Amino acid sequence: MAEFGANVEDDLQLLDTRMKQLRLDYEQYFLGSRPREPNQLRAEVQKMIAYYANVPIQNTAQRFKFNNLRARYFSFRRHWDETVRKIEEGSYERNVFKANLHERERAERARKAAAGKRRGARVSAAAADAEGAGLDSLFGAYLEARKRCGLEGAPSAEQFARQLHAQEAAIREKTGCQAVRFRVVVEDGKAKLKATPVR
Repeated sequence: MAEFGANVEDDLQLLDTRMKQLRLDYEQYFLGSRPREPNQLRAEVQKMIAYYANVPIQNTAQRFKFNNLRARYFSFRRHWDETVRKIEEGSYERNVFKANLHERERAERARKAAAGKRRGARVSAAAADAEGAGLDSLFGAYLEARKRCGLEGAPSAEQFARQLHAQEAAIREKTGCQAVRFRVVVEDGKAKLKATPVR
């Protein structure tokens, strides 16, 4: 980023433009179309605001414009931080809605699959299908395996996902692998997840 302070009006126009872009980037991140928070752009905006907060602006109109931009940024920042916290906790409304929708779809698929299966079928077919499939399929296979074993109760989709991600992170840290593949198996009358490090 170029040095600022030479022309206050140009800097305030640049700050306004960057804040608009930062707001769009955060909205994309919250919708899931952007993989990471726009931390670099946020740091640049923060740096400009910190600079002009400590430099006296002589022009009243420019000072008014800067104070408005700063107040808007602090308001946005509170909103962004709160939303990121909710996402990390698993309580963000959009994510909860999608998770509930996926859970209903999984339950419907599991019900149809259970109705179509004949007596004596093994879980290995569901495990083979779940291997390499997404989290939804894996969770559905896990629930089905628990039912077949006659086990009551199961974690919610959010709890299952959190446990799976924690286990994956621990395995990746321990083994240094690129990814971890999970599959559902039944051993000793219990449904279990088996992890395979992928190099």
